[in-house]
Amino acid sequence: MKTKLLGRLKNLGPGAVVAAAIVGPGTVTTASQVGAQFGFTLIWTLIFSIVATMFLQEMVTRLGIVSRKDLGTAFREQFENPILKILTIILIVSAIGIGNAAYETGNIVGGAIGLSTITGMPVQAWGMIIGVSAGLLLWFGSYKMLEKVFVGLIGLMSFSFLITAIVVKPDLGAIFKGAFIPTIPDGGIILIISLIGTTIVPYTLFLQSSIVQERWKSKEGISESRFDIITSLIVVGIMASSIIITAAMAFPLGTQLDNPTEMANQLEPLLGSWAKYVFSIGIFAAGTTSAMTAPLGAAYAITGVLGWERNLKSIKFRVIWMIIILVGIFFTGLGYSPIQIIVFSQYANGLILPIIVLFLLFVMNNRRTLGDNVNKLWINIVGWVIFAITLALALLSFDILG
Repeated sequence: MKTKLLGRLKNLGPGAVVAAAIVGPGTVTTASQVGAQFGFTLIWTLIFSIVATMFLQEMVTRLGIVSRKDLGTAFREQFENPILKILTIILIVSAIGIGNAAYETGNIVGGAIGLSTITGMPVQAWGMIIGVSAGLLLWFGSYKMLEKVFVGLIGLMSFSFLITAIVVKPDLGAIFKGAFIPTIPDGGIILIISLIGTTIVPYTLFLQSSIVQERWKSKEGISESRFDIITSLIVVGIMASSIIITAAMAFPLGTQLDNPTEMANQLEPLLGSWAKYVFSIGIFAAGTTSAMTAPLGAAYAITGVLGWERNLKSIKFRVIWMIIILVGIFFTGLGYSPIQIIVFSQYANGLILPIIVLFLLFVMNNRRTLGDNVNKLWINIVGWVIFAITLALALLSFDILG
C-alpha cells in the first residue's frame, strides 16, 4: 500500500501543472489581502473554491481522457447552430484572451516584486527578464520538461509559505470557525470573488483537458488522474490557507496592503531578517510558474475553440502565447500599482467563471462526445450549485442582488 502511494505521488503531473497555474502572485496577493483585512473569516471561501475546483477539473480530465478532445474543441462542437457556434467562439476567445492577458500582467509583476525585494533592481527590469524567460522555456521546452519545472517550483512555494504559517502560531479554534461558518463581512464581496477567481481559474480547465492527453491514453487512467487532481489541489489549499493565516497574524484587522512584500517586512519580528527572503522567493516561484501556464492555457483554449493545431511547436499556438506574454510585459512596464493589477485580474477571472461553468455542464452531458462517461446526476447537481454560487457572487459585486 505504501509503495503504491509513493508510486502515485511520484507520478503527479498534470495536477501539479494546474496547481502551479493556480498558485500565482494573484493567490499570494489576494490571500494576503483577505487575511490582513478580515482575519480568518473568509477561509470558508477558499475551502469552497478548492472543492469546486476538484469537481470541475475532474470533469475536464474525464473529457480529455475519454473523448481525446480539449475543452475548447468540445465547446466549438457543442452547438450545431452556426450562430450559436460563432457566438461561443467569440465569447471564449475574448474572455480567455483578455482574462489571461490581465492574469499574465499580474503574474509577471508578482514574480518581479519577489526578485526586486531581494536584489533592489526595478520591478520593470525583472518583469522583462521573467517574461522573456517564460517565453524561452515555452519555445524550447517539451511538455515533460515543463512538468518537472512546475513540480519543482510548487515544492519551493509550499515550503516557503507553510513554514511562515507554522512559525506565527495561529489560533486553531478561530481558523476552524472561519473555515466552516460562512459569513460575508461588509466590504468583503470583491475579495471573495477575487479569492474564488484566483483558485477556480477558468483557463486551467482548458489547460487540464489538453495536458491529460499527454499523460493518459485510455479510460484506465481516470482513477489515477483523480488522485493527481485531488492531491495537487490539497497542496494548493494548504499553501493558500497558510498565506491567509500568516497575514491574519501579521497585521491588525482592516489593514490595506499596497504591496505583497509588506508581509515579509511585517514578519521580521517573528521570523528574523530572513523573512524577506522566504516570502520573496515564494512570490517569485508563484509568478514564474503562472507566467508560463497563463499563456500556455490561453493557447490551448483559443486553438481548440478555433479548430487550429494544438501543438507546442505549431506557429499559431506559439503566436497566441507570445501575444499574451508581450501584453504582460508591456503593462508591467507601465508602473501601475501591483496590488490593483493583481486583484483586478483575479476579479475578472471570477466574473467570467459562471459562463465557463455553464458551458462545461452542457459539454459534460453530451453523450455524442462522452458516451456513458457523461456526468452522473449528483455531479450535475454539484456543478449547478457551483454555477449558482459563482453567478450570485458576480451579481452581488454589481449590487444587482442587493
